[in-house]
Amino acid sequence: MTAAEESGPTNEESGPAAAGMTADGTAETPAAVPGAGMVADSGGAASPQSRTSDIVPGPGGVMTDEVGVVTGDLTLRTEYADGKVTLRVQYKDADEWYAVTGTSVALADPAGLDAVHGVAVGLLNRPEG
Repeated sequence: MTAAEESGPTNEESGPAAAGMTADGTAETPAAVPGAGMVADSGGAASPQSRTSDIVPGPGGVMTDEVGVVTGDLTLRTEYADGKVTLRVQYKDADEWYAVTGTSVALADPAGLDAVHGVAVGLLNRPEG
């Protein structure tokens, strides 16, 4: 047995070696992959994204870093940027946003933003008390 036979099949034996190339030698157009979260120029971090929902917290309100407890009709925003997710609230239709205490954490995959936002809304929205 020769060294070539011992090393396994060659490209000629296993089919074309196009590796994503078209017949004219140019690269194929990449397929869109929803939620892939990859970008070429920022070390894998996706661009900033956010989700918002109106909520009414329970009697204890929501603790924020800047102003303490906020109560009443609020808007919750779940932000993803630079590999981290942060929750912020504002009084409904106000201009100022406040960071919800203890909610800035790493999120490896931005595709999880919807799930994080859904959990946050489920925990903080308590209109019945």
